[in-house]
Amino acid sequence: MCTAATYKTKDFYFGRTLDYEFSYGDEITITPRNYPFRFREGGMLTRHYAMIGMACVRENFPLYYEGVNEKGLGMAGLNFVGNAVYRESVPDKENVAQFDFIPWLLGQCASVAEAKVLLEKVNITNTSFEEGLPAAQLHWMIADREEAITVEAVEAGLRVYPNPVGILTNNPPFQEQMFQLNNYMNLSIRTPKNQFCDKLPLQTYSQGMGALGLPGDLSSQSRFVRAVFVKMNSASGDTESESVSQFFHILGAVAQPRGCCELDNGQFEVTLYTSCCNADRGVYYYTTYENHQITAVDMCRENLNGRCLIRYPAIRGEQIRRQN
Repeated sequence: MCTAATYKTKDFYFGRTLDYEFSYGDEITITPRNYPFRFREGGMLTRHYAMIGMACVRENFPLYYEGVNEKGLGMAGLNFVGNAVYRESVPDKENVAQFDFIPWLLGQCASVAEAKVLLEKVNITNTSFEEGLPAAQLHWMIADREEAITVEAVEAGLRVYPNPVGILTNNPPFQEQMFQLNNYMNLSIRTPKNQFCDKLPLQTYSQGMGALGLPGDLSSQSRFVRAVFVKMNSASGDTESESVSQFFHILGAVAQPRGCCELDNGQFEVTLYTSCCNADRGVYYYTTYENHQITAVDMCRENLNGRCLIRYPAIRGEQIRRQN
């Protein structure tokens, strides 16, 4: 289970939580412009936009969980189990394997507007990356500083929806997630007035009671509502440190601590990492479950005209700054 978010102050920010019971060896991965993408369903990109994000690198290929390219376009894939439907290759479409989808799109598109044109002819296939690693059931959020969309490959075909809140979690399908917000239109950041009964002297006894009813559980629908409420009401300065700090607070509202979500195998789902990329500057910030200190990797400090992946293992040990 995961949550993806956008945020805009002076700059545009894109990031996500990745919630799972174990890591596949996540690395902050920069793909320079001349790294040769050989896509499984055919075709190559030998020259493309550079990108940065968190990936599992297998056979020298970056399996991106999310990424942002040098033009400021971001894309994240989130679990969509039970609803995602991929197909076999078809001759009249642009066939793209599920695991190729993020670099295929970020490599070619500078904006959501360009992505929407490309998506009109896409067929996402059920191709496995390798034996034992089948196509993950996902849906995606794609965003730039102007707009966001949600992309879902379902039984009815590929669907593209405007995403006016810039938030995505997992199930149910995105239109149902958005509809559920109607149930919470009474929530407010302000102190509530007594509308229960004017014959009773009801009064507030705590700050924050305007948000009574905001769901606090870890289900994907509840995380969606909570993340939208926090993000849409968020306030911060527009400096880099203030903006990045606020972004991590937004996603902190939906973080999963170990012990609160037990799986059938006895393991616990936790927030393995939280990311925040300044899409305008190409700086990727992250924290991990064991390390709350924000770490940054700047894509623009690397040789973006190279041909080899640039990889930084995620820092996992807790970094504690002692004052005495």
